[in-house]
Amino acid sequence: MTLEIVLAIVFGLIAILDMWFSIVLASLESAVMRVTRTSLNNRSLAIQSDEDLTDFERARKLKKITRVQNLVASRNATQASASFLRVVLTAFFGVLVALIAVLFVPEWWEAVLIGFVAAIIFGVIALMARPRFKATVDLPIDVMVRHSRLMSIVTRIFPFAAIRSLRKSFREEGDGSLADDEQIEKIQQEESKAMVDRMVETTDVDPQVAEMLRNVVSLSDTLTREIMVPRTDMVCLPADTPLADALKLFSRSGFSRIPVIGDSIDDLRGMAYLKDVVQLLAFGTANDDKTIGSIAREPLLVPESKPVDDLFHQMQQQRQHIAVVFDEYGGIAGIVTIEDAIEQIVGELEDEHDRTQHQEPRQVDEHVWEMPARTPINDLEEIFEIDIDEDDVDTVYGLLTKILGHVPIVGESGRTHGLLLTAIDQAGRRKKVSMLRVQPLSLLTHDEQERQEKQESADSADKADKADKAEQNSARSSHSANLSHTAPSHTATTEEKDS
Repeated sequence: MTLEIVLAIVFGLIAILDMWFSIVLASLESAVMRVTRTSLNNRSLAIQSDEDLTDFERARKLKKITRVQNLVASRNATQASASFLRVVLTAFFGVLVALIAVLFVPEWWEAVLIGFVAAIIFGVIALMARPRFKATVDLPIDVMVRHSRLMSIVTRIFPFAAIRSLRKSFREEGDGSLADDEQIEKIQQEESKAMVDRMVETTDVDPQVAEMLRNVVSLSDTLTREIMVPRTDMVCLPADTPLADALKLFSRSGFSRIPVIGDSIDDLRGMAYLKDVVQLLAFGTANDDKTIGSIAREPLLVPESKPVDDLFHQMQQQRQHIAVVFDEYGGIAGIVTIEDAIEQIVGELEDEHDRTQHQEPRQVDEHVWEMPARTPINDLEEIFEIDIDEDDVDTVYGLLTKILGHVPIVGESGRTHGLLLTAIDQAGRRKKVSMLRVQPLSLLTHDEQERQEKQESADSADKADKADKAEQNSARSSHSANLSHTAPSHTATTEEKDS
């Protein structure tokens, strides 16, 4: 009798261990289908930037993250391995219960029946006891990280599950279905939206707060190209601009960070910061020959297809407030700031310098009008009774942009059809020209006309210099190409010498 009790205790302990193992596997089955590569990358960045961790702790956590990434890379095989082993453990639990029952019941078939019923009940309990991962991202990752070593051993013991995963991948590719990560993120997003809607319906939530919650949930649907400032609206600084002139452009444009370019906007040299210019000029450490290109910082580059939530996290992790956006061909598509991403959540941001703008043209003096930037050219023609034949622009802002040949900033002006258009105000966080003053050239004094002609002459000289530089670069490129075509044997000989 004593031996029977000892065996029953041993079998019972093994059954309890079997039960725990099965519940863990059931949790891993669910967790592996909820973890995405993006969430793992974000967790890895958070660990790398955590200054409270020691080097040993950081290396140990990163190793676990790498192990989970390998498991998620073949998630179907991982889930199949966990599912198969859980079924085996469920059957083994029934065998253990049957062995315990044999020690105390007279008939063997009764012990088998007890073990069979126990296995069914245990299988249901294991599935019901696993945690639910609805509308959460961190919990599935925590489960996978905690048991990553165990799950790696399981996938090595049952490698045949990879065949099932491979077949399933081929079927999904043939059906044109979404990738695993896309499917999971779509499911998680729908669950999150449903959770926000239920919370708004059941609780007294402020409408603005509810709108912000919805914006946070849908942030991953918005791409960087949808919120960036396009290249046509970018204000840039040539690399050879003196620091004093750069400071003037900073002041007139209202920006604190401006891209630095070379011969063209695609020739990006860096990012100029107002603080750097002011520091050099204020403390007298800058000489007259110092240009803005010499103090430009390395810019942050992001693709235009990057989701806004990933963009926000990247800029937050790297402590960058502005990034240059490039397209699929490697050209500059625009710029984006961290405030652009925040506006997708809280709405448009304004500062203390923004003023209420009137929406209609307003006469401020005889024959002098102030017009919003979006005023149609037809209204300009009616007010001044002239005919402006410009088919490629529709607004007074577009007309001034065409005259200048670049994005206008406050203080710049241009002449056309006997009128002087001057940018006099800007609005919004992007500091875009919002108001123009329009007046006939005949109202200008002799000094004002001379000043205007000097400004236009200086602008024309700058454009001519840029055109000359572009032609010289093009000539050098053509000359190099001609040399490479006319002297192939010399090139081959040089390559042979180098080799």
